[in-house]
Amino acid sequence: MIIVDRELETREAEGRPIRVGMVGAGFMGQGVANQIVGSTPGMELVAISNRHPDRAEAAFAYAGVDGVVRADTAAQVRSAVEAGRPVVTDDPTALTRSEPIDVIIEVTGAVEFGAAVSLDAIEHGSHVVLMNAEVDGTVGPILKSRADAAGVIVSGCDGDQPGVQMNLYRFVRGLGLEPVVCGNIKGLHDPYRNPTTQEGFAAQWGQNVNMVTSFADGTKISFEQAIVANATGFTVPQRGMWGRDFDGFVDDATALYDVAELRAMGGIVDYLVRTRPSPGVFVFATHDDPRQQHYLNLYKLGEGPLYSFYAPYHLCHFEVPTSLARAVMGDAVLSPLAGPVVEVVATAKVDLAAGTILDGLGGYHTYGLAERADVTAAERLLPMGVAEGCRLRRAVGRDAVLGYDDVEVPQGRVVDRLRAEQVTKFAM
Repeated sequence: MIIVDRELETREAEGRPIRVGMVGAGFMGQGVANQIVGSTPGMELVAISNRHPDRAEAAFAYAGVDGVVRADTAAQVRSAVEAGRPVVTDDPTALTRSEPIDVIIEVTGAVEFGAAVSLDAIEHGSHVVLMNAEVDGTVGPILKSRADAAGVIVSGCDGDQPGVQMNLYRFVRGLGLEPVVCGNIKGLHDPYRNPTTQEGFAAQWGQNVNMVTSFADGTKISFEQAIVANATGFTVPQRGMWGRDFDGFVDDATALYDVAELRAMGGIVDYLVRTRPSPGVFVFATHDDPRQQHYLNLYKLGEGPLYSFYAPYHLCHFEVPTSLARAVMGDAVLSPLAGPVVEVVATAKVDLAAGTILDGLGGYHTYGLAERADVTAAERLLPMGVAEGCRLRRAVGRDAVLGYDDVEVPQGRVVDRLRAEQVTKFAM
């Protein structure tokens, strides 16, 4: 971040700001708009695409920007940007194919749509920052492969828990310690929550009810920890992770883990419930050098063998501009090392009848569980990111993990084409 702020100050002084195009103008999108416009020198939000352009205009207005124009094509977006006019459109390709835009941020939370937008941006030479763990956890490895071939960056995001974990992981590893747990802290986990139970909370904060439901039912944390696993090479200790309820401070949670077991697994991703500080993230690490152990004890990290490092907050949209700048500078916040290590599989939230058309993330039908990618492949389990719109061939009971053999998959989707390419590329 220290390097980033100097880079942005230089760009501001030289009059060459990073030009950002945003796809999505919901609750988080309007926060991103406000942060870039109001608090980020050396960066300009030049264009927003949203299915309903009036929502894109509202996001600009929320950030205090007026004089917005509408466009239908990439050429019109290009002209508006070059003329210094903020522009909105209902066509995301008008942004992904507009040369003056340096980086695209995808903020929709939709898998099929987000995958298509990301792929088009990469194919047209734009960096992509995903505020969309669901896309990353479903087709992130093949998007990373495509981005590498195109000479651009595809990255997760600072501020979201995965990005905060990855920053902490890199910091701890840079100190010479060996990270063995990357973790997330939740206040609540109930896989049977649905949009009806979460309606009041969503309305209170002006958030999308399905997104709020995915937080509560564990789908979101499964995707978040899956992409951390894919970026570190860590695994899950069991389907769904351990996810222990620990009503105490995170430093004391080191007692829940055995260093030898963690090392034997190659490091794990996990989460804790009701642990303080909440919300937050943590990295538990170890060190074999007794001289360094002495210093760590002196510096109040205890006697080991596990040492606790944590961030007591994640500030979501406040940190997004850092991610955008890092992408333009050539550094991904987090991205897959290679093929998938951990995936998220669709699990029945209720008893489901044959013929049911599965609804989307944070809905009434399914929740996601993190699972090892080799198990997902061997058992032909249905990834959560492709479940929406699938038709059940047979009835399944609550808590059953769905497989490809249980469903008919819709035809012609980008996400399925990318999944097939990912399977071939990484011999899954």
